[in-house]
Amino acid sequence: MADTSLMPTQWTPEQKLFPHQVGFTCPPFDFDAAPSDFLRISPETVGVHGWMLHAPDYAHGLDQRKQNFGMLDDFVHCMSRNGVDVCGQVGSNWVHASGLGVEGIRQHCADLSDKYQIRFHMAGYAMVEALRDQGIEKVALNAAYHWPEWWQGTAQFLRDAGFDVLWAGNFVDQGWLPDQAAVNVRRWIFDGDLFERSFSYVADKAPNADAYLINGMCNFRTGPDGLPQRPLHLARAMEAKLGKPVIGHDTALYWRIMKDLGIAPTTPQSQLLESLHA
Repeated sequence: MADTSLMPTQWTPEQKLFPHQVGFTCPPFDFDAAPSDFLRISPETVGVHGWMLHAPDYAHGLDQRKQNFGMLDDFVHCMSRNGVDVCGQVGSNWVHASGLGVEGIRQHCADLSDKYQIRFHMAGYAMVEALRDQGIEKVALNAAYHWPEWWQGTAQFLRDAGFDVLWAGNFVDQGWLPDQAAVNVRRWIFDGDLFERSFSYVADKAPNADAYLINGMCNFRTGPDGLPQRPLHLARAMEAKLGKPVIGHDTALYWRIMKDLGIAPTTPQSQLLESLHA
């Protein structure tokens, strides 16, 4: 006889707080903007929950991402028990740090999705899916704040996925900051005008690119009273300036999640997200 004092393990539609429920996870010690950003561009039918991975000795090393890769299973399991429809993993480096390769990551996402009967997406692989969906072949990578081994891993992951990476480099390579220590001390937040300056630099280096990409989840002080904002908020205006798609790992992840949910942004966005209206 079933124990009626226990909570049910499966959620029925009428028990869910929102018709579309999304879960995000981010690296340890990062207060992540993804839940807020995604909610701001979504219909009112969407609810979002965030979970910060807990690894007490975490120092943002690629080796630590590989060591803690199994925590993604815990994340998806927990979200599945709470009626979430789609899960998103924030942090573009996890795909190449895993050592699984492009096909291995695709299979890993599929396996977790099947195991817990919800959809799971990783930002690094969502970028690959977005570029393929949009028919993009040649790209240039604005590697922003990423350490050399970080962005070089991303560039190689894109090459392994079949894309032609015409140019890649971070803010140090572009000459905006003297060294990586000067980049790191800003903790992912930069002056507002650096977004346009850096993309203009990358576009000049790779004028034949089909699209311009930006690594990771960096922020620029472009909002009201200098509020930090991610590429999500800035890509549309940059596309108008460059005449080509501008895609970040944030917009790629949101696009992939919305595609699963069958929804589209409620506010004007960059070309990738606008394609969901089609």
